[in-house]
Amino acid sequence: MKRLIFLLLVVMLFGAYSCNNNKDSHSRHQPEVVKDMYTCPMPEDSVFSDKPGKCPKCGMDLVKMEMKNEHQHYKVEYTCPMHPEIIKDRPGKCPICGMDLVKKETDSKKVGDVELESLLKPTNEFVVSSVPVTTIEQRGEQIEIEALGNIAYDTRQVGSISARVSGRIEKLYVRYRYQKINKGQKILDIYSPELLTAQQNLLFLLKNDATNNTFIEAAKEKLLLLGMSNEQLKQVIQSGKPSLTIAVYSNYSGHIHEASNGGGMNTESGKMNDISLITEELSLKEGMYLQKGQSVFTVFNPDKAWAILNIYGDNQSLIKTGNTVRVVPETAPNKYFTAAVDFIEPFYRKESKTLTARVYFNNSVLKIPIGSQVKAIVFGNTKEAYWLPKEAVISLGIDKIVFQKADGGFKAVKISTGITHEKNIQVLSGLTATDSIAANAQYLMDSESFIKVKN
Repeated sequence: MKRLIFLLLVVMLFGAYSCNNNKDSHSRHQPEVVKDMYTCPMPEDSVFSDKPGKCPKCGMDLVKMEMKNEHQHYKVEYTCPMHPEIIKDRPGKCPICGMDLVKKETDSKKVGDVELESLLKPTNEFVVSSVPVTTIEQRGEQIEIEALGNIAYDTRQVGSISARVSGRIEKLYVRYRYQKINKGQKILDIYSPELLTAQQNLLFLLKNDATNNTFIEAAKEKLLLLGMSNEQLKQVIQSGKPSLTIAVYSNYSGHIHEASNGGGMNTESGKMNDISLITEELSLKEGMYLQKGQSVFTVFNPDKAWAILNIYGDNQSLIKTGNTVRVVPETAPNKYFTAAVDFIEPFYRKESKTLTARVYFNNSVLKIPIGSQVKAIVFGNTKEAYWLPKEAVISLGIDKIVFQKADGGFKAVKISTGITHEKNIQVLSGLTATDSIAANAQYLMDSESFIKVKN
């Protein structure tokens, strides 16, 4: 009887052990269930939750993270090198650009997957986020360069009124600076002993040796060279009396300035000097003496003008002679006009860091005030290059940074950039056409930490 009871106990214990062993074996073959987790897309917040909702720090919607486990399997996907958002499970062509899709081997981890290793990386090297991405694009951009400048006199049209003889100013017909004069207008009357003597010699020859044509013509020529006009000469011959004064006429039309100080006009930059120098009276007075050959007045023609444009360093290589320019005066935006770049000054002006381009134009109809400010747009250059949106690049002064897509997040990468055009920036080096870049780098930058990049 005792033996029978012992055998029953052994059978019961063996059965219980087998049942537990089967349960353990079965549980070991069951896949581990990974619970869904949610996080804030802003990396500096670092908020995690086991259910959807809003971030308690910034108020953004939490995004789902599909956690990786040991039972995930690898699969093959195909994507476009230029449009990474195109993903197919078989080879083919991109429906956007027609390029052949390339193989992209990846595991089942998606954009929102996060690993503990990624979360433990320094925030100045690696950022966990699921923001949209973009890639560099190679294309030709029609460059439009904006420039500021001002209107100046065309110095090629500047004329000078000089005294051909020494003498005294008897009558002055101009009274203030910037007075408008016309060609042929009388400027002043001058008394000259030299000119008076030359007239007397001519009259003596006409009276006493009228047949000596050689001497008579030489006397007439001398008077003309001394500044006497043909009408004045005829009047002297007809009257038989010398004229005590001779009139000086302008050979140019425009604004008159004193030759001694340029009339308060800086012809190099086209800017006015102190207003008091412009409105004060002329220093040249009646009764003053002039020397032979002395420049008395300078005449600037406002109908012929320059638009002087200042080109900054990033755009200087794009400016060429002949480029079309649209110039808009600030004083009269409705009087904009189109011209061309006629000359590029091969030097920097004093205390200036900009290159100067000149645009010649006819101001006789527009009547734009000299010295007024203008805005201009220079056309005519197409730049073939790799481009990124400006929002994808962060400037650290000399260095330019982008966030390149990596496993579980984004890493900061230093790039070399060129010109900036509208909403795009040229990429010279540091990226390839297959690199995925955060479309807006500002979302990934932590203002409290310094971005560390690897060259």
